[in-house]
Amino acid sequence: MDQVRVGFVRYLNTAPLVEGLKALKTVELSAAVPSRIVGMLASGEVDIGLASVIDALRSPVPLAILPVGMIGCEGPTLTVRVFSKAPIEKTTRIYADTDSHTSVALCRVVMKRVYGLDVEIADFDARERIAAGDDAGEWPESMLLIGDKVVADSPPAVRYPHQLDLGQAWLDWTGLPFVYAVWMCREAEANDPSIAAAAAVLDRTRLHNKTRIDWIIRTHAPRHRWPIDLASRYLGELLRYDLGDREREGMLRFFDEARKLGLAPERTPPWVSFRDVIGSAQGQG
Repeated sequence: MDQVRVGFVRYLNTAPLVEGLKALKTVELSAAVPSRIVGMLASGEVDIGLASVIDALRSPVPLAILPVGMIGCEGPTLTVRVFSKAPIEKTTRIYADTDSHTSVALCRVVMKRVYGLDVEIADFDARERIAAGDDAGEWPESMLLIGDKVVADSPPAVRYPHQLDLGQAWLDWTGLPFVYAVWMCREAEANDPSIAAAAAVLDRTRLHNKTRIDWIIRTHAPRHRWPIDLASRYLGELLRYDLGDREREGMLRFFDEARKLGLAPERTPPWVSFRDVIGSAQGQG
């Protein structure tokens, strides 16, 4: 198998998908924030990427979905959350973490379909706490945060008495799981034997990491400044990593809702059959 370049996000939530890959000579890992992965795929900087699902529609280069792992939920996500000083139903502007594309689109969908609000979205550099136009101060009226910073650099609760977990809001509204990120490759290379072999490695890695999730939590939580007990609940109970039929249904529903609001073009990325992936990998051997 040729070496395959794999882009991922260095958040705690990716550890069950990528732990162990660094030791493999056939995989070269590149870390970036979620919003950067699609560009890395489109430019050819990586061959496979753990990309935000909305980018499967928006990418300038057609992408295909490899159903060998995901980051999703069926209920609260914990780390995709709106913080607001005012009640959520009275929110008109949300400063959104620039690290994510899917979470921003999900926020728009939920605010429109659940609350009937066309909220204004403004960019917010959550690491530097700088809002677009620099007119919101360090802690804006309402903001969307994602990832480890929700826990490791959480905003003061006293400032934000109103919070909305977007994963829970999606489940309450649709009854479906939500998928934030999946493994993708460029569509033109979806049947390449090296991609198939790498996808099979990613699948085996995910399944193996299921058997040692407690070790992964103990190892990775301190590195990301997470309390062990909260990390155990997050990785062991809240998040989902297997991309099955219900998850696909939830993802397609999200695509449909995003297109209705003009947040994504009218296309559906191909779904590479896992059977085809395994068959191609075995054929290469």
